[in-house]
Amino acid sequence: MNSRDILALTVKAGSDKKAEDIVVLNMQGISLIADYFMICHANNEKNVQAIAREMKEKAEENGIPVKRLEGFDEAKWVLIDLGDVVAHVFHRDERSYYNLEKLWGDAPREEVSEWLA
Repeated sequence: MNSRDILALTVKAGSDKKAEDIVVLNMQGISLIADYFMICHANNEKNVQAIAREMKEKAEENGIPVKRLEGFDEAKWVLIDLGDVVAHVFHRDERSYYNLEKLWGDAPREEVSEWLA
């Protein structure tokens, strides 16, 4: 799978578990970390964990190695590193505090509906 396929799988997994305000940042040429950041949030810790778990399980089912999963137990900010795609699943309060969209403001946003088709 290429990075766009991984991104589509990640966005769909988040959407399926009711992730809110999904944002995709195209990090190509901006960061060496990943091609895409997927950012979303949930209103409580249980839903944050459900979203992160779904992303991890869908990746593994499709043979995509999960390089790193951090923050799952605290469920305030869960980072799922899938190589070319890094998913950030926030608790609502933490998302506004860290504001990754502003931090990486020079990264172009992708149209999320394209990834849900």
